[in-house]
Amino acid sequence: MHFPSRKWWSGSTRLKYLEKCMHVVMILMSLCFLGLQRFSNSMKNSCRLEWPSRSYKTKADCLLFYCCPLFCLYYFTSFHSLKHQTKVTMCCFRKRFNLFFIFLALDATPIFSLTDSSNQLSTNYLENAKKPEVFDWMVKIRRKIHENPELGYEEFETSKLIREELDKLGISYKHPVAVTGVIGYIGTGSSPFVAIRTDMDALPIQEMVEWEHKSKVPGKMHACAHDAHVAMLLGAAKILKQHEKQLQGTIVLVFQPAEEGGAGAKKILDTGALDNVIAIFGLHVKPEIPVGEVASRSGPLLAGSGVFEAIIRGKGGHAALPQLSIDPVMAATNVIISLQNLVSREADPLDPQVLTIAKLQGGDAFNVIPDYVTIGGTFRAFSRETLEHLKQRIEQVIIGQAAVLRCNASVNFFEEENPLYPPTINNGDLHKLFVDVAGNLLGINKVDTNMEQDMAAEDFAFYQEVIPGYYFTLGMKNASSFEPVAPLHSPYLVINEDGLPYGAALHASLATGYLTKYQRGIAKVVGKYHDQL
Repeated sequence: MHFPSRKWWSGSTRLKYLEKCMHVVMILMSLCFLGLQRFSNSMKNSCRLEWPSRSYKTKADCLLFYCCPLFCLYYFTSFHSLKHQTKVTMCCFRKRFNLFFIFLALDATPIFSLTDSSNQLSTNYLENAKKPEVFDWMVKIRRKIHENPELGYEEFETSKLIREELDKLGISYKHPVAVTGVIGYIGTGSSPFVAIRTDMDALPIQEMVEWEHKSKVPGKMHACAHDAHVAMLLGAAKILKQHEKQLQGTIVLVFQPAEEGGAGAKKILDTGALDNVIAIFGLHVKPEIPVGEVASRSGPLLAGSGVFEAIIRGKGGHAALPQLSIDPVMAATNVIISLQNLVSREADPLDPQVLTIAKLQGGDAFNVIPDYVTIGGTFRAFSRETLEHLKQRIEQVIIGQAAVLRCNASVNFFEEENPLYPPTINNGDLHKLFVDVAGNLLGINKVDTNMEQDMAAEDFAFYQEVIPGYYFTLGMKNASSFEPVAPLHSPYLVINEDGLPYGAALHASLATGYLTKYQRGIAKVVGKYHDQL
């Protein structure tokens, strides 16, 4: 740039050249910023763009932080020009003002593109999941699994089917994990790692629905829709694999065994397979909600639970001579009634608790007092402290009431094979992500963010104790039908397969949405994790 030989560093001439320099600087900065963003996208994590601050909560915060200094610097020259250049008109000022907003648009492009590209990906995921070739593929997998149900830690054929499909998709995995579990990986193979989880096991229920793909195994049925869960996660894997080059980290696919009472989630964690994961998402179908709708809430969602069995021993004898016996049946009835007092008379009514006796067995004849009676049941609450207190009082009441009627009692809580399930408590930050992602994908009117708490339990809670996690429910009801819907765990359960694409797309969108937030520095990382698999 040529400067006049006269004394130029004073008056309007100085400001004129300063203003021109500012124009050049702003243009160069905007171009460099855009160039860095494009380079970052092509290089993925190897050169991820870092913002000046990692504490932005909104795009507006980022715009203020980044653009205000440029605004002030640019108008420092403009306002002083108005003081020194008497011939400057408002027209000139407006031109400068317009020029600033051109620079602002250039500078803000990467900020908005991060969110817009994530939203666009979510839309693409749902469109892909609804394509006939993907939808029919998920339906075929779901029906094949439904025909061949397997109980917890027996899901060998289900696990084999999953691995075969992952092989076809070119997705790497680990197996076996926790007996029959499978852990797959899509993305860069390096941090950050975010997991999406499904369960695989069936229930010991005889299916009563007559249809082409009815369970072929007597006494076993996918009455909790885990067959649909597997199909949806495989659907998510399929569409994520198609966009693998766009992922800014690694998505971990968790195919978990034994959710129905076997604490499969805890065994997965015990293997260390998820030590590198910094967030995890899971879903469950809900037949009462229309297809295309979801429901969840921040904080406590599902109760924690435990199970117990007690054997009350007396002295058997002839029913005509009870005075010569020690009747364990009478002791068992006293125990059952006394146990109800733990909830109705000892529990805080503002702290929801449930204690249910679901098993009572004793004797084989009408005229014989048995030697012993077995009772069993479940107890549930929304905190570990309450669960532990209930567990302690259950044992005290059973042993004490049995002793009142001269019987002995022993109580088993099956802690080794079936440990206490903690309550399912959704992470607040992940709840915000869920609302954003589901609202963009389905429409905010399709997202219930204040789902009622449920006394059902889920071993997904084991993950949430060590990893920030989020659990939600997915609608499967035909919205045009007014027929009553069979609930989960019913032998008459029928799954509306039109809901499969929504589950697959939500799985994929939540995982990629979290990676996008991590890229922007918004996602919080709790605890330590490994950088590599």
